[in-house]
Amino acid sequence: MRDFRFGFNIRDVRSRADFVERCRRAEGFGYDVALAADHLGAPAPFPTMVAAADATDRMRVGSLVLNVAFWNSHLLAREIATADRLTGGRVEIGLGAGHMKWEFDKAGIPWQPFDTRVERLAETLDELGCLFARSGYEQQRAVTEAFGLADLAPEQRTGLGGLGPPLLIGGTGDTVLKLAAQYADIIGVAGTYQAKGEPPGTFLLGTAEQADERVRFAREHAGERADAIEWNLLVQFVVVTADRRAVAEEMGVQKLPYLTADEILETPYLLIGTEEQMAEQLRERRERYGFSYVTVHGSFMDTFGPVIERLR
Repeated sequence: MRDFRFGFNIRDVRSRADFVERCRRAEGFGYDVALAADHLGAPAPFPTMVAAADATDRMRVGSLVLNVAFWNSHLLAREIATADRLTGGRVEIGLGAGHMKWEFDKAGIPWQPFDTRVERLAETLDELGCLFARSGYEQQRAVTEAFGLADLAPEQRTGLGGLGPPLLIGGTGDTVLKLAAQYADIIGVAGTYQAKGEPPGTFLLGTAEQADERVRFAREHAGERADAIEWNLLVQFVVVTADRRAVAEEMGVQKLPYLTADEILETPYLLIGTEEQMAEQLRERRERYGFSYVTVHGSFMDTFGPVIERLR
């Protein structure tokens, strides 16, 4: 059974001083990874990763997750390689197919069906592998040799078939989980599902039964790779309380009317209870689903921090 790892999402930057202090505080709690998202209105992922690594001593950095529709593969390869070099090989790259239609609209990128977006994700993986496998561009070889320039390549050679940083792929759909089962070092079984018949970006929180089925699906397609994969859990809310049921009933009324109180208490995507109860919930979820890499949203970083010590 894998040891736990812990990550937190960075969703805003209030100032440089606040950012540095927050990252150092997270490292003090025992977080292993600082993660940047890839959404309009949120901090740009690669500068955020490099800054988080610079602010800390050991913490790794990553993306949860990059929307590949936003990226040209050559430009993305440049960003990944640069960040991995500047952080001393502390980058973990998370990739996804994108899910917020309004962001595509604002960025002027055509919104395509889910399977088409996943095809683009698969193409990006292949293209990144090809770019990282070669030594720069032939068109600049003469300049590189004349000035003694180093080729730009990732420092790590563990993910992407031994060509780049560790690779995380996240999602819930069949096609993206099949792709993750084939390529990913880390699989994030996302806890939100598109509501049927509702506009894109209208999500429902997944139940324990849905998590069971999605993990089982991904493991079946991973085959012999399944036990070598690290399984990531993104927790949506962390609530410290001595009365779990009262909180669950209130959440059912105010935030999650489509779930019963029992479903809210059982879903792996919420942590409700005392710090010791949360630690025990995560031990149970590691045993049940294989989730050993636990990520919380940045707004819960301090709330969840004391739980980490109980799980080391």
